Amino acid sequence: MSQIFPPGSNSLAKLSVVAALTIVVGLLGVLWYSERSDYVTEVSVIRPQPIPFSHKHHVGEEGIDCRYCHYTVEKSAVAGVPPVSVCMNCHRQIWADNPMLAPVRDAYRTGRPIEWVRVHDNPDFVYFNHSIHVAKGVGCVTCHGRVDQMPLMYRVNTLQMQWCLSCHRNPERFVRPKDKVTAMDWKPTEDQSVMGPRLVREYHIQKLTNCYVCHR
Repeated sequence: MSQIFPPGSNSLAKLSVVAALTIVVGLLGVLWYSERSDYVTEVSVIRPQPIPFSHKHHVGEEGIDCRYCHYTVEKSAVAGVPPVSVCMNCHRQIWADNPMLAPVRDAYRTGRPIEWVRVHDNPDFVYFNHSIHVAKGVGCVTCHGRVDQMPLMYRVNTLQMQWCLSCHRNPERFVRPKDKVTAMDWKPTEDQSVMGPRLVREYHIQKLTNCYVCHR
């Protein structure tokens, strides 16, 4: 009986299997990397805003506490975008005629809110409560970075599930005294490995990793 397949067919078949597996693994690697790339997560991406609001000026230079503008952060699930009335508390007197702030004055006069572009925006299937994190001693810097050094706001963390779980699994690495939650430049006065577990016990922090905690 004559040979059906030419010599070398077995080698070719093995090479094809290896090539196929290499391509599959490569594609999975590209997908894994792209999902964590700045292009997808928007880390360090400055998004255009209707007004170039500077946290560096207001927080870093003027020393305005986060809670002055985001006044619902301690009692609500959302930190809240401050209404223009909060802006006008100062800007009735300061830079009252500055052309750059014309949209603020127009919004205040007409009652139409400024359409800010959200920088930190979780998907609709994710539940996040700001107030509980503040109450448990999670600092603003932990999630939002050093906003007091940002002339324009950008995201410093991916906000992906893996990043959230890194804190939920090890809260002792991130917790701080409650009165230092909004302190941008705070540094622990004792070793975090000692202070962290103590605050976890004191604040009754649980390692919540059940899916229902965030996906309701």
